[in-house]
Amino acid sequence: MLKAVLFDMDGVIVNTEPLHHKAYHLMFRDVNINVSESLYASFTGQATRAICEELVEHFNLPLGPQTLVDLKRDHFKYLFENDDELDLLPGVLDLIQDYHNNGLTLVLASSASMDNINNIFDRFHLNPYFVAKLSGADLKASKPHPEIFEKAAMASGYKPHECIVIEDSTNGIRAAKDAGIFCVGYDSLHSHDQDYGLADLVVSNFKDIAYAKIAQHFNAMVPQK
Repeated sequence: MLKAVLFDMDGVIVNTEPLHHKAYHLMFRDVNINVSESLYASFTGQATRAICEELVEHFNLPLGPQTLVDLKRDHFKYLFENDDELDLLPGVLDLIQDYHNNGLTLVLASSASMDNINNIFDRFHLNPYFVAKLSGADLKASKPHPEIFEKAAMASGYKPHECIVIEDSTNGIRAAKDAGIFCVGYDSLHSHDQDYGLADLVVSNFKDIAYAKIAQHFNAMVPQK
């Protein structure tokens, strides 16, 4: 029986991708590297630290990964405070409220830094709906490693087979499945070059996973233990 929902944040709750895209490319300019769109797309769902470690190795940079992390986060902080593109994705607040009102336990499991998570949650008043927030940036391994969803399930108080994950990235979907959790792939207009093949269900509208629909679908597909 469905008990908990583990939400990714970027690309699922809020569309921060335009801001991240701008911040990363400003950082690329700062350190004078040319990152292809295909390489950039492969980073989706990973923590900033892991991305910067890969960039240092890929481009043989003389700088440490933390220097790149700091540059990117400084740019993102400025954009967060000054760019008017940031907003919740259409329908997600209704979905969160629907789940919460029907007694599901909600946990945030994002690769974003905890500072960014808290800024988003404060800005859009999301804290009352969630029992816990986990940042992949604080864990040992980044998505596609399953650690964040294993710990998110634990934070919910339920077993993996009683949870679902809502994810928009190839790396996040793989992490959810490797954690043994039913995964909804959210294929939005903002998703680019992501593979949803491993997802148990793929939707492009949150109305398709309203509580009544997802509970029925989940209970039909997941063996009840």
